Amino acid sequence: MSSSKRPLLPSNDNVDSLLYLYYDTTMSRSQADLEAEIARIKKSLSALGRMHPGSLSRQKRSRGEEYWQLSYSHAGRGHTNYIRPGDAPQVRRELKNYQKFRELTSRWIALEIELAKLRRGGGSKKG
Repeated sequence: MSSSKRPLLPSNDNVDSLLYLYYDTTMSRSQADLEAEIARIKKSLSALGRMHPGSLSRQKRSRGEEYWQLSYSHAGRGHTNYIRPGDAPQVRRELKNYQKFRELTSRWIALEIELAKLRRGGGSKKG
């Protein structure tokens, strides 16, 4: 990879920002570069830990008591769970890991498409 191209992931595989996930896929890259980036994504995915889809919100009962609620969709159905206040930090970490999972898998798919085009000789251009 030339020095003018920025790698998708920082060298420590810490992916905290969507900025690292944005990359101009129109730039010509070698098959080895793409495969190395895919390998880094796989490594990051394996290190994520527990995850959960959805969002966490604080709700208020009519009596004024507050509680945490986890809302998510799975298998085409909506779900809602009450979360104990002591469990909220762990649930936040799981939600953050799920978001990273989605970002990384989306980037992996984009790289696989780019790699397939490279292997097939670039495909045909419309226009």
